[in-house]
Amino acid sequence: MTLASRSLELLDRVRESMDAGEDRPGQHRMVEAIADAITNGRHLVVQAGTGTGKSLAYLIPALASGRTTVIATATKALQDQLADKELPLLSRHMAMDISWAVLKGRSNYLCMQRLDEASRSDAQLGLEGVAEAAGGGRIPERTLAQLQKWADTSPTGDRADLPTEPAPWVWSAVSVGPRECPGAAKCPRGDSCFAERARTRAAEADVVIVNTHLYGLHLASRGAILPDHDVVVFDEAHEVEDIISATTGLEIGPGGITSIARTIATLIADDQILDALDTDAARLARMLAPLVGSRLRRGLPAEIADALVATREHVMQASSTLQKIPDASADVTTRKARVATAIGGLGLDLDAVVSPAADTVMWVGGTEEHPRVELAPLDVGQTLDALLWDREPSGLGIEVDPERDQGVDGSEDDPTYGLPATVVFTSATVPESLVERLHIPPDDVDVIDVGTPFDFANHALLYCATHMPDPRSERYAGAVADELVRLIDAAGGRTLALFTSHRAMNDAADSVASRVDVTVLRQGDLPKPALVEKFATEEASCLFATMGFWAGIDVPGPSLSLVTIDKIPFPRPDDPLLSARRERAAAAGFTTIDLPRAATLLAQGAGRLIRSATDRGVVAVLDPRLATKASYRWHLIHALPPMRRTKEFDEVADFLRTTRTA
Repeated sequence: MTLASRSLELLDRVRESMDAGEDRPGQHRMVEAIADAITNGRHLVVQAGTGTGKSLAYLIPALASGRTTVIATATKALQDQLADKELPLLSRHMAMDISWAVLKGRSNYLCMQRLDEASRSDAQLGLEGVAEAAGGGRIPERTLAQLQKWADTSPTGDRADLPTEPAPWVWSAVSVGPRECPGAAKCPRGDSCFAERARTRAAEADVVIVNTHLYGLHLASRGAILPDHDVVVFDEAHEVEDIISATTGLEIGPGGITSIARTIATLIADDQILDALDTDAARLARMLAPLVGSRLRRGLPAEIADALVATREHVMQASSTLQKIPDASADVTTRKARVATAIGGLGLDLDAVVSPAADTVMWVGGTEEHPRVELAPLDVGQTLDALLWDREPSGLGIEVDPERDQGVDGSEDDPTYGLPATVVFTSATVPESLVERLHIPPDDVDVIDVGTPFDFANHALLYCATHMPDPRSERYAGAVADELVRLIDAAGGRTLALFTSHRAMNDAADSVASRVDVTVLRQGDLPKPALVEKFATEEASCLFATMGFWAGIDVPGPSLSLVTIDKIPFPRPDDPLLSARRERAAAAGFTTIDLPRAATLLAQGAGRLIRSATDRGVVAVLDPRLATKASYRWHLIHALPPMRRTKEFDEVADFLRTTRTA
């Protein structure tokens, strides 16, 4: 029996056991395609619309194949769904035992060595500098006792499992980042390290669940973070390009220099070096603040480059001083290794920024209060050529030290690593240009669209408010508020209003809240999970939100019958990285950079509406360009689910009324 046949048989058994076990042709097609890709060592891109059940569709053939698989997701909610729901379900129907593990970056786990150090009064003096840099002070004895008690019983040491959230500076003092950990072999508490235990569980698991950010770091570290695996699945694949760009790039700012100085201060009592680094950080902050948002087309300005060169000299002085400290105890040896790791990482980053590699983009990001220099590859596809697709990786746009782990491992792993034979990209909305932009080998990839089981044609209506003024008009904000009022009234609340900026969201919420008879919630009122829960349970309420809510929000049922979108979500024209990519694309910049991103995000926003087979409602786009711009409107419309379209508000009002009474 082929892998595809075994996988489909398992899918049918699982579906029969579920309450909502209806047959989904798209899911069957996806299972079969992934099974064939694994069998033949090919790559696959799958657009799987809302309701397909794509998580089961990729888990089943991966498990049935017996191949070690990594699932890279964009959200913690999906990680929890896979680990707590989907995989336990499958384990009850598999003919063999299966295992899975969730793996996070090292700083998510309590460091027992740092906890030991923090619990000693002499170490507290050194840690005060770390705490001060993060806005804290001396760690209270009660807090330390609570952390110790939790550590004694916790099976994971994962920050997310703590009963109460500690202050950020407290957690910084009892955890280590990837730039500090010397590795288990060099640590007195290596045998009780929570991060190493998590890594061991991952190495023994059939399926390892990570976020896409960690997978990007795994690639950048030349395979030093995750165990070898045969298959990797990127869920929410439309976010892969931006995440890989961020994780294979780097950033340097005053805060990082100050943090390094505080780490050094835990071991080196040299006021001259520490004062010099503090002065360097303050100087860099003053020079970068006026440049926030600016692209550094010709590299660093001379005065900033000189400042960073001086910082490197001070860091090397610290390294020289560090080497003279005798290894008087295991504790001192561990601290030395940790400081050396941090110093080495900063030195590499300083070199990369002062002398940037070709085909990289540099700019000043952050805020005026917390500016930073950022560096990223111009072409993520070229980066993936070296890190994911080529069997013999060669050069990178950004130099990566293979011995410097940026995730959970501090060991010096062999920098050569096995690349997965099959890479699967899947999302409800896959950009048309994904294969080209990620340089997926065209002869080794298949691209399919399995559709959606939901009846968008009869259950959803797309409304474009063509009477609205141009979005660049001063009258536009007022017109948006007016249109929202009458749409919300027609829907009886039950509205998710999505905006392209915080300012637009707040202006609209301020104007609309006093003019409607329903509760208007807005992003920031509560933590995101609590806010979505409140919106879902208060059926007549409205939720006003920005980009963080355009994807990953799942509110099936009558609480959400109307999704409004204030503007076509084109990326900012002044984004430094995208600006550089536009220039490289020349005349094709808009169609290859801006339009695909806008289409994908628009489809993601519209996808919040229909989340179950019985959902009905309206997607209202308040930007008239969706109907009037002949040069690109059909590109955007074709990216959306196949909804009936209208420009008439009366038709919208009638549809919403029938939805409320259905």
